[in-house]
Amino acid sequence: MRVTAVILAGGTSSRMMSNKALLTYRGERFIERIFRQLSEIFPEVILVTNSPELYPFLPCRIVADIYPGMGSLAGIHAGLTQSVTPYIFVVACDMPDLNKQLIRHLVSKAEGVDVVIPESGSGLEPLHAVYGTGCLPAMNDALSSGNSKIIACFDQLKVDVVSRQEIAGIDPSFRSFRNINTPEEYLRIRQEVQEIG
Repeated sequence: MRVTAVILAGGTSSRMMSNKALLTYRGERFIERIFRQLSEIFPEVILVTNSPELYPFLPCRIVADIYPGMGSLAGIHAGLTQSVTPYIFVVACDMPDLNKQLIRHLVSKAEGVDVVIPESGSGLEPLHAVYGTGCLPAMNDALSSGNSKIIACFDQLKVDVVSRQEIAGIDPSFRSFRNINTPEEYLRIRQEVQEIG
């Protein structure tokens, strides 16, 4: 199945107080690590950001939100609109522990549905999910009416929720979904790396 990867780098990082995408982890910036991993799976990776000047080092297409200021839903919408493939795999720029086997598993379930979304102990994970172009009408309606909630579109779409049990069979620790929002969380993952050696 033809799928494009989309990295969302549009958040304000207000709790982190610095750009999360540019934090270093295991010798790479978050966004470099994510880009490299996705490039090994997908033929194209698109970066959605309203600050393209921050990412001249990424050799990929960079696009802006069509609905700026409308959060992650606007980023997913921009990625879908700009993609030349019928599906995209979306990930946030602060999720550095991607699992290629899990990503391939999610993508393999996309045929015939609009959204493939995994479930973790925290609930649904809309920023580590597959979206099809069939989502665009519902997303356009939501964004044009000022609604930026991703899940608000789901009642109009065919959604395949991949259960926690199914995810645990591939990623038992659910590290794929770990994102970094605060300096304390960032310090914690840096310490983990040092302890592992």
